[in-house]
Amino acid sequence: MNGLGGLLLGNIPVLIMMLVGVGLLVFEMYIPGFGVPGVSGIALLVVGFILLGPTLAQGLVLFAILAAILCVALSICLYSASKGRLSKSKLVLNDVAVPADSAENNDLNYFIGREGVTHTALRPAGIGEFDGVKLNVVSDGEFIAKDKPIRVLSVKGNRIVVCELTQEQ
Repeated sequence: MNGLGGLLLGNIPVLIMMLVGVGLLVFEMYIPGFGVPGVSGIALLVVGFILLGPTLAQGLVLFAILAAILCVALSICLYSASKGRLSKSKLVLNDVAVPADSAENNDLNYFIGREGVTHTALRPAGIGEFDGVKLNVVSDGEFIAKDKPIRVLSVKGNRIVVCELTQEQ
């Protein structure tokens, strides 16, 4: 028997060692961190590959097969972490400490109603300065030239909407 099949059938213990290494790497994908199973799996694969002593062509084919198996296992693990059984596990943190849409916890709300000066021209985005603090701001639709007085109208997330102050305001 020639080729990769003959090489693998002639070295059953080494093949079992490499399969255990792949199994340990797959197990490591499901637990957090980089620990003993991952290091052991890599070590078993490397030692098994060295003990097989394949030719260059056989080694490349064997490496491609191992890489494909690990890629499929990783994609299954990632799918399971996002939508499968693993997503319901305590290993996956689904809660966010601070909701992204909580407006009352936004520190930028402090600037609502504050008046400042444009540091750059707003077309419609640019930089405004409020009490010595420079912020990225967006005009409410119109062009505002540099060094014009502005007022903060609203804050939505990290977007600060301003308008130009006119003489009658």
